[in-house]
Amino acid sequence: MTSQENIDQLRYQPIPAQALFIDGQWQKSSTGEHMDVISPIDGTVLTTISCASKEDADRAVGAARRSFESGVWSQTAPGHRKRVLMKLADLIEAHALELAVLGVRDNGTEISMALKAEPGSAAGTFRYYAEAIDKVYGEIAPTAPGVLGLVHREPLGVVAAIVPWNFPLMIGAWKIAPALAAGNSVVLKPSETASLTLLRLAELASEAGVPDGVFNVLTGTGPIVGEALGLHMDVDALAFTGSGAVGRRLMEYSAQSNLKRVYLELGGKSPNIVFNDVADLAGAAKVSASGIFRNSGQVCVAGSRLLVQQGIAEAFLEKLVDHAGKIRIGDPLDLSNDTGAVSSAAQLEQDLNYIYIAKREGGRLVTGGNRLLEETGGYYLEPTIFDAITPDMTLAQKEVFGPVLAVTTFKNEEDAVRLANESDFGLAAAVWTADLSVAHRMIRAVRAGVIHVNTYGGTDITVPMGGVKQSGNGHDKSLHALNKFCDLKTAWIALG
Repeated sequence: MTSQENIDQLRYQPIPAQALFIDGQWQKSSTGEHMDVISPIDGTVLTTISCASKEDADRAVGAARRSFESGVWSQTAPGHRKRVLMKLADLIEAHALELAVLGVRDNGTEISMALKAEPGSAAGTFRYYAEAIDKVYGEIAPTAPGVLGLVHREPLGVVAAIVPWNFPLMIGAWKIAPALAAGNSVVLKPSETASLTLLRLAELASEAGVPDGVFNVLTGTGPIVGEALGLHMDVDALAFTGSGAVGRRLMEYSAQSNLKRVYLELGGKSPNIVFNDVADLAGAAKVSASGIFRNSGQVCVAGSRLLVQQGIAEAFLEKLVDHAGKIRIGDPLDLSNDTGAVSSAAQLEQDLNYIYIAKREGGRLVTGGNRLLEETGGYYLEPTIFDAITPDMTLAQKEVFGPVLAVTTFKNEEDAVRLANESDFGLAAAVWTADLSVAHRMIRAVRAGVIHVNTYGGTDITVPMGGVKQSGNGHDKSLHALNKFCDLKTAWIALG
């Protein structure tokens, strides 16, 4: 069991300046440029990371291409890749507390969540795809007797992955693990505000036996590194989690270059729909509070729109406010706190701006709305709830990515569906009802990639994660994710 003493032993360990991981070696940026890593816990500088250039991206993609073409990984037996990735999963578990504390110092997620969602989840993800890859078969087509039709699954080649700052190790594993398991080589770009755990992962992958050049990590900015990968003629697929604006740009880069496949998870404005007949009002309110306020609301599937039926709206909101008020906010490395920091000064400023806009547009501030613990130098924000939010308001349409909840009431099932779908996004949703028929109708009617019923959150690696509409395309997690990183090749054999 993790103790506060174990955490405190790691929280102040010095972190050396970080380099790029290319072709199995730590390498300096070609320009020598670097940037400070600011901890959201207290605003102090933790270390520096290298700012990769276009030339560095060329070197990393070149190393990935050479390793792929050599067959040192791509042509090995699936059983061999399985053993290496299983060892990597073991190493992640062995270093779980180190990775979790390192990540919290970097992005401010509360340690209790970080342990499960970061190294815990990443180890499970690598183990899942390692176990799966020697059990995924090709096909024999139902052809005429004189022909044998075979469908082979082959790795794509070089996969670029760009991952966000909120859960870098977990989301990184969702992309890296199936890509490596299928035999591809990978170039990973972490967010410039949360790179440290993924740089450490590169070391562990090398220790586990992933060959040089098969897994590379480039730190730096999106306009330079992300653009270089998006436009690169030798990248075969690009998997991205982040904002819609960047996702659109990556699709444009694909069109301007080699028409590489682009898979996008672009966030959401997920409706959490509570009907009058919900079985446990208090329990639903508690889970709903967690669904928006955990990790300071910095969760892509966060239930940031509460749609509550008129008959219980007042009682439900009262319980929700009570739960929000009990959330202990502060140092994310203190086990006694429930929620940690907002990830950066820029993100905190954005959150506060959305709160200002909600007030200006006529939303009723029920609770919260203020920065907390400013004297620490860190970035903390009160759980914030706005009532009387109409669909045309900014808070009903834009992804805040902070602990800010928009509450809207609805009359009946038809009204709930209309409000739920009145969004450009379609990543996740939840339905709370005691009526099984209502639940099934809502599952079909609400346009979202993930629908929770009488809960919020709680999926695992066995089911796909992806959205519809402007929440993106393609799926992370489950066996379906392997399809993103494989080509199908048909062999049509005349039997004579």
